Amino acid sequence: MATIKKVPEKEVVISVQDLRISFFTDNGRVHAVRGVSFDLYKGEILCIVGESGSGKSVSAKTIMGILPGNARIDSGSIMFEGEDLTQVSEEEFHRIRGNKIGMIFQDPLSSLNPIMKVGKQITEAVIINSDKMKQKFDDIIAPTNIKYKNDQAKIFHKVDGIQTAIALRKKETKDAIANIKATSKRNQVKKLKAELREEEIKINREATTLLKKLDSVIQEEKKKISFAQAEIETKIVLKNNELKEAISAVKADKLLNEEEKSVKVKALTDAFKNEKSQLEGNIANLETGLIPLIQDRDEKVEAAKKVSLEKIAVKRDEKNKQIAAVLADDSISDAVLKEKIRELKLTLRDDKAKAKREIADYKIEMKPILREDKAKLKVAKKEAKAEVKAYKADLVKKRDEKLASLSEHLKSAKANGTKEEIKKTEEEIAKVKAEYVDSIKITRSEAKKMAIKVMTEVGIPNAERRYKQYPFEFSGGMRQRIVIAIALTQNPDILILDEPTTALDVTIQAQILELVNNLKRNRNLSAIFITHDLGVVANMADRVAVMYAGKIVEYGLVNEIFYDPRHPYTWALLSSIPDIDSKERLEAIPGTPPNMIFPPVGDAFALRSHYAMSVDFKKEPPLFQVSDTHFAATWLLDPRAPKAQMPKIVSERIRISLARAKKEEAKVK
Repeated sequence: MATIKKVPEKEVVISVQDLRISFFTDNGRVHAVRGVSFDLYKGEILCIVGESGSGKSVSAKTIMGILPGNARIDSGSIMFEGEDLTQVSEEEFHRIRGNKIGMIFQDPLSSLNPIMKVGKQITEAVIINSDKMKQKFDDIIAPTNIKYKNDQAKIFHKVDGIQTAIALRKKETKDAIANIKATSKRNQVKKLKAELREEEIKINREATTLLKKLDSVIQEEKKKISFAQAEIETKIVLKNNELKEAISAVKADKLLNEEEKSVKVKALTDAFKNEKSQLEGNIANLETGLIPLIQDRDEKVEAAKKVSLEKIAVKRDEKNKQIAAVLADDSISDAVLKEKIRELKLTLRDDKAKAKREIADYKIEMKPILREDKAKLKVAKKEAKAEVKAYKADLVKKRDEKLASLSEHLKSAKANGTKEEIKKTEEEIAKVKAEYVDSIKITRSEAKKMAIKVMTEVGIPNAERRYKQYPFEFSGGMRQRIVIAIALTQNPDILILDEPTTALDVTIQAQILELVNNLKRNRNLSAIFITHDLGVVANMADRVAVMYAGKIVEYGLVNEIFYDPRHPYTWALLSSIPDIDSKERLEAIPGTPPNMIFPPVGDAFALRSHYAMSVDFKKEPPLFQVSDTHFAATWLLDPRAPKAQMPKIVSERIRISLARAKKEEAKVK
């Protein structure tokens, strides 16, 4: 197995080795970072590329010491200026964060206070740290104070690590006990009975479903009958009204005598009665038509119930046999299971007691060290206070001597000199006073000058006027420049940029990337640039680390990653980048990243890879060395692996890019 080698001639500013970070959530332990190692060199930009959830931002936040409360650093180190940042105190991080390592986040709008002018936000950190005497005092006591705070932090990290281990042990014991209880006769019988109940409910549901289906048919028929009844009843009412009108007409007819009228009325009445009887008979026939449907329903439901009872009887017989087999099984002994549970509980109790002793012993071990650190810090503070007091007194003395000399000269000039001489002397007096003030603190006016200078440096036009504006008065790209300006006011040696161009359009992205490149050259900055877009890093990265599922799967110089990629995941990322030269269709990466509560066995990318072999699902690939600076974790680089060709779209892009580079080189010559 190869390890990423350091470049001897380059200065390492941050070295991350075997970093492992997990998060404790309600759903389980998320293994976010799994053994990440890389070096950041002076004056270089390292780009960390990968999909969301690959562990990029978590690694960066660990360097800054801003992990959330449920995160745990399981192992590994982050070496910076001789210190392991995984073990330092928050006070030490306060000294490093911003002053030595600055961070720029993804969304500038959420990073800025919407109701505070940008000038005040840029100068805020400068003004907070404006007292140079306090800064000098802190710098003098820093080595002693850092040791004291870091020794305190060691206790915290030690205790936290032990308590985390016990919490995991407790959960493991709880799960083990639950599994043992599940194998007891009582619980197995209980489980079988519960299964039987579920099956009975399922079988009975079939009969109920059939009944509902047949009932719905009958209800539809009833609706039709009800509608037909209403029509017939309406006809009867109309016929009755017609009969009344006809009888009235007969009675009003003067040409007929009473006997003839009586005959006609009787005939009309008899005709109405016959028609009414016929219509009522139709209603009775409709209602009679329901009887076969109801009988059919009842027969089918009874048959279904009978089948259900037979099925339930069969299921009961099966389950009873299974229950009898469990009860008759001599290999399952509740006494043995209880003994196993008791042993697990005793082991956990012993582990807890051991952990408490370990914590107590470590605190006892550290107590004299902390006492000594505290005593040394007390002496250091006393000496620093005296040194700062003497330094300030020396500044005051020099100022007073210069002012006394200039005051005498001013008196002489006022008595015998010219106006120009008087003016020049007064300016020198003002200069001496200003120099003294500048030597003891940073004034607001000086902070403003610094802010305007850095705003101009990051490409904000009319910086003096825009200094007084609010964030909403700036475009997205300009807001990101403001955030970069805030990070630069403290003159950090290292910048961490966490997807700073994601919320910006393509044109503004290019401008921000060019700005980062200029800052790197002009300030000799080192930077870690985090992105999910491999296309963004092509013109700015010195080295690239490709991350997937909490691990670095490929690492190398930018040209090696773009022109000689070896890992299938790197191929997939390159295949999904839009390009104006390629005629091949873009390839989407199938599937989704794995659930890191249950990290996959073998190569985490295997399930999504077209190049996966059987070994990829069994064993995690080591880092194979491609060159002195290029490494990839894929079994395809094993000498025993079959030869695999990268996707055509990637090879075609590489061919076109190399051809273009040769043409440009020929033009230069």
